[in-house]
Amino acid sequence: MSAGGPSLRRERRRSEQRARRRRGTRWTIIGAATLVLLFGGGVATALMLNSPGPSTEADGADEAPQSAEPIVFPEDEPAAAAGASPCTSVKVLSSFENAEMMSRLVDGYNAQPRDVDGTCVTAVATKDKSGLVAEDASHSFTGIPEEERPTVWVPDASSWIGLTRATGGGAAVPAESTSLGASDIVLAMPETLADAIGWHDDAPTWGEVYDAAEDENTWSDLGHPEWGTFKLGKTSPLVASSGEAALLSSYGTAAGSGGDLTREEVLDTDVTEEVRQHELATSHYMATPEHFLWHARQSEDKGSVADFLSAVIVDEKSVWDYNRGITSRDGVTRIASDPPVEKLVPIYPTDGFYVADNPAVVLTGAWVDDIEAAAAQDFLQFAVTKQGQRIVRETGYRDLNGVFDPLVAEVGQFAVDPPGALPYPRGSVIRAAHASFPEVRKRAEVLFLVDVSGSMEEPIAGGITKLAGAKNAITQALDHFTPGDNVGLAAFSAVDMDPISPGLVSPVADIGDTRTDFLRALGALRPIEFTPLYAAVDEFAKQRAADWQPDRINAIVLLSDGQNEYFGPSVTAPQMIVNLQQLHHHETPVLVFTLAYGANADVATLQSISSATGAHYYDATDPTKVGDVLGDLVTSF
Repeated sequence: MSAGGPSLRRERRRSEQRARRRRGTRWTIIGAATLVLLFGGGVATALMLNSPGPSTEADGADEAPQSAEPIVFPEDEPAAAAGASPCTSVKVLSSFENAEMMSRLVDGYNAQPRDVDGTCVTAVATKDKSGLVAEDASHSFTGIPEEERPTVWVPDASSWIGLTRATGGGAAVPAESTSLGASDIVLAMPETLADAIGWHDDAPTWGEVYDAAEDENTWSDLGHPEWGTFKLGKTSPLVASSGEAALLSSYGTAAGSGGDLTREEVLDTDVTEEVRQHELATSHYMATPEHFLWHARQSEDKGSVADFLSAVIVDEKSVWDYNRGITSRDGVTRIASDPPVEKLVPIYPTDGFYVADNPAVVLTGAWVDDIEAAAAQDFLQFAVTKQGQRIVRETGYRDLNGVFDPLVAEVGQFAVDPPGALPYPRGSVIRAAHASFPEVRKRAEVLFLVDVSGSMEEPIAGGITKLAGAKNAITQALDHFTPGDNVGLAAFSAVDMDPISPGLVSPVADIGDTRTDFLRALGALRPIEFTPLYAAVDEFAKQRAADWQPDRINAIVLLSDGQNEYFGPSVTAPQMIVNLQQLHHHETPVLVFTLAYGANADVATLQSISSATGAHYYDATDPTKVGDVLGDLVTSF
């Protein structure tokens, strides 16, 4: 550490950084020189990186280039006639966040005849979560059957490419890429709340955001006690770009370095402790921005969006979707409804923000032959034409000149040219931040509540029972928790009018100490008979509320394969929901995440249980998917 002590050093660097960011202007995502290379050198010409992505060099992040003149996008030049069949297939793998844009670019490309080396070309759009693809990419996609491996990878942020290359794997992922469009990662707030705190007109620094989120009296001091505490939503940085950007911003704020963040600062104990304090302000983590915004809309429909959300860190595209009435419960299926009454407004922190810059790389693995690589380059050429960039704008992104479609900008209330876009730090820095997350994130206080009714004895694919499949999934999910997380296990069934059985079988305690006992109790579970769903949820939610911990994410993970069937004393379904809603609005709210397991699960009731507590419902009605679904669920902790 330099002279003056870590606190003084960070404050000095923070001041310098703020002044520098306020003076800055938006970088141009891709320079005109790249377009010259693309269209002047033939389809096999390499794409050049001209975006502020993570540097792969040892000396640090590259300076973002400036372009004085706007790009003049060339016209698409399709072939006069399609080449011969069979067509060359170009598999384009995107993130969930930019999947709509990439799917429409694929459709636009396929709508015109293409001829590459005498063959026709068919582009195919696929998608997955950013973090999961980055893990596959770091192993050069060897875990995927060769015929299913992508030809082109377009994560929604270049940080994932830097992370992949920093792992030492990812030999199939080239360092050079080209951005196709951009979406700034912002702090999104309901407009009324943004006006009340003054951030709509006078944007805060990230430090001021964290200060407000950490102060339990923020809203009451501003005359709005009805809004409760400041609820800050974040996605998991191990899964989604917005969560990753939030974590990097937290480290940059703690270190006072922003876009100049170094690995040494990420590893610094003082910086780490400050980030840990920032994370305490998180209401809970979710896998995708769509999860948060779906709940925000549900909360407004019930009365007030402020009951669920004060602010959430998401990309501009997500703000536009929400404001026009597009939501998604699962991040896959999109639902169009009337626009919300309370629109979200994007806040651009004055000390800088990261950008989802949608970099495209043509993979260099042995499964991509020369013709496929040439066809992939042909597809990317289309993406930066006049026609391709129109699609980029129409799907809610800034084009390569940083320009929005006018209607998108109006609905999203986006800044035309906000200064302060930060280059991502080097891949090794991002990797260090990812590795730190299990230690700095808000700790969990979680009870797994498992249905052990007689139907759990039914077989599923693979020659095992439902209960065995659930046990395997819970065992795998346990790996997402680390020492310091308190995790317990309860199960529910009954015989005739007997009490709920077996009840709590492993107390909620530090999983670092109790893992062996937890797994032993899990292994001992056996199917019994009936399903006291309402009684079990009501009883254990009240128990967890009584043991509520203010510095933890307090939650129940409910897994059920059936409908309420119980002959003993029990609450009704409406009373259970009322009780859960009262707990949710109390000072000790408990999130109840629900997982429908098997085709006979009471989906409607499980959805109403999760909704009443501000948590999420997950669909494992195909019981063979329970491992993946539960793995997705526990990223909320």
